[in-house]
Amino acid sequence: MTPSVSIDFISDVVCPWCALGATALEQAIEKVAGEVSVELTYKPFELNPDMPAEGEKAVEHLMRKYGRTAEDVAAGKAMQIERGATIGFTFDLEKRTHFYNTFDAHRLMVWALQEGRQVALKKILLRAYFTDGQNPSDRETLVRLATEAGLDAAAAQEVLASGAFAKEVRELEAFYHQHGINSVPAMILNGRHLVSGSQSVEYYEQMLRQMAKVPAEA
Repeated sequence: MTPSVSIDFISDVVCPWCALGATALEQAIEKVAGEVSVELTYKPFELNPDMPAEGEKAVEHLMRKYGRTAEDVAAGKAMQIERGATIGFTFDLEKRTHFYNTFDAHRLMVWALQEGRQVALKKILLRAYFTDGQNPSDRETLVRLATEAGLDAAAAQEVLASGAFAKEVRELEAFYHQHGINSVPAMILNGRHLVSGSQSVEYYEQMLRQMAKVPAEA
C-alpha cells in the first residue's frame, strides 16, 4: 500500500514566496509520484485583509508596510525573479503593479476544493497575478480564471455574488492565527508537522519521503 501524506498549505495568492513554495512543492510531489500519495489542500491567509477594492501600488505598499526602501524592494523583486526562474515560475513584476484584496479569491478556492479543482485554480491564480499582472479581486477576472481551471462559470458567478464560503474563510483564517501562523507560506503535514517559509524542490521531496514514514495524527 502506498504511504500517504496530507498537506494543508496556508497561503495567499498575492504572496510571491507562496508562489515559489507552491511551485516547488508541486515538482516535489511529481518526483515522489507512485511512491507517496499526497493529499494537498490550500488554506486561506490574507496578507492584507483591510486592503480596499482598488488595491495599493506594489512598491509603495511594500515600502509602507515593511519599512523598506525602493532599493530594498528592487532587490527583493530581483531575488524572487531569480528563484522563480530556477523552478520554471515566471515573475513579471512590472505587470504586477498593485497588491489587492484577496478575500473573494479565497472564497472561490474553498468552493473549488468541493468541486475537485482547487489545485488547478491555485496554480492559475498565481500565474494570473504574478506572470500576467491580473487583478485577483476583480470578480469578472475570477470567473474567467475559474473556467480555465475547469469550473462552471455560472456557478462561480453565483459563489462570488452570494457571499458563499465567507464564513468558512474567516473561520479558517482565525484558526491558523490562533495557532500561531502569522506569515506564509506555512504547511502542516499529517496534521501536526509545521514547515514554514518557501523551500527548495529537494527539501520538499525529502520532507515528503520522511513524512510518508510518520503516521498521521488520529
